[in-house]
Amino acid sequence: MNKIIVPIDFSKRSEYACKMASRIAKKSNSTVYLLHMIELPSGVIDMGARSKFSIPESMLYLRKIRDRILEFKTDFFDESYEVHHAIRFQKPYEGILQYADKIKADLIVMGSKGHSEFEEILIGSNTEKVVRRANIPVIVVKKDSKKFRIKNIVFASNFKNNSKKEVFRKFLDFADHFNSEIHLLKVTTPTKFESTHDATQKIEDFIKEFDLPKFSINIYNDASIEKGILNFSRDLNADLIALSTSGRSGLSHLFSASVTKSLSKKALKPILTIKA
Repeated sequence: MNKIIVPIDFSKRSEYACKMASRIAKKSNSTVYLLHMIELPSGVIDMGARSKFSIPESMLYLRKIRDRILEFKTDFFDESYEVHHAIRFQKPYEGILQYADKIKADLIVMGSKGHSEFEEILIGSNTEKVVRRANIPVIVVKKDSKKFRIKNIVFASNFKNNSKKEVFRKFLDFADHFNSEIHLLKVTTPTKFESTHDATQKIEDFIKEFDLPKFSINIYNDASIEKGILNFSRDLNADLIALSTSGRSGLSHLFSASVTKSLSKKALKPILTIKA
């Protein structure tokens, strides 16, 4: 992992993403690229005769944006690794994906707004679009954690097919930087019941071609897949939840509004998504 993109809009959730990216960069010796997207009226960048903005006004605006980015660099990153920045005039999700392709990034770290529902982290707005379309792993951060570490990672999957193995390979590349213990999780539900023996065998068959570090196999029964992932991760006090996602439908096929509001914000861990 060499290059990490952090889209920032100067919000609190951008700060959380910067803190996360800083920790990862220190561990992996990666270069960080701060990216700010601007969707402006055409007059701001088109200095024609009918423009409502003068060149000095526009230059002042861009200078202020640059100064804020430099403040983020000073506040959240140190000199032990490289930090670059860029400003692009595009729709946020399009600009993020194109910039990731341009610099051949390995990871995107994004903040996200939302409430207590699991779905709110990943479904909707630009974050969901990036998660759905990015060809590289994406970490979604919703809250700050002063004592954050990446020691216990939950990898939740149905462990069914070969496409998931490529996801798992990318996941192991990420986890290798942190000497993490990996907790393989398969959730069974009343409508899709599977015996513990059969589910365990499926996971063992799935991982036999990989050289895993510390790991555990976990079969968890719950009312739904999303509840099972959340409840298991909360019981374990996991540091990160890793999932595969579909390019067609994002995560909406897996995480629905059925997640109850009784799940507190403290249960919302950072999410690592990898496109299958």
